Amino acid sequence: MTSYIVLMNWTEQGARSVRESPKRLDAARKQLGDMGGSFKAFYLTMGEYDMVAVVEAPDDAVMARFSLMLAAGGNVRTRTLKAFPEFAYREIITSLG
Repeated sequence: MTSYIVLMNWTEQGARSVRESPKRLDAARKQLGDMGGSFKAFYLTMGEYDMVAVVEAPDDAVMARFSLMLAAGGNVRTRTLKAFPEFAYREIITSLG
């Protein structure tokens, strides 16, 4: 599984209906699960982003579809970062020679 960090901000629509946000999170968990992925962590944050999630998906295409599904809902804007775990980081750095 590939790991991703998802940085999220509510849109105006999402902020107006913020009380429904937990239900939307549950629906997003189910959607990603149905696609073969999972949420590993979710945080409400203060600062530049409203929420941060750590998720896993089978591949980039699945993550792209999931991100597009979130965008289509109109409640959040996302920035997705592909995350390399420590062992992959060490392999990448070692391969530099």
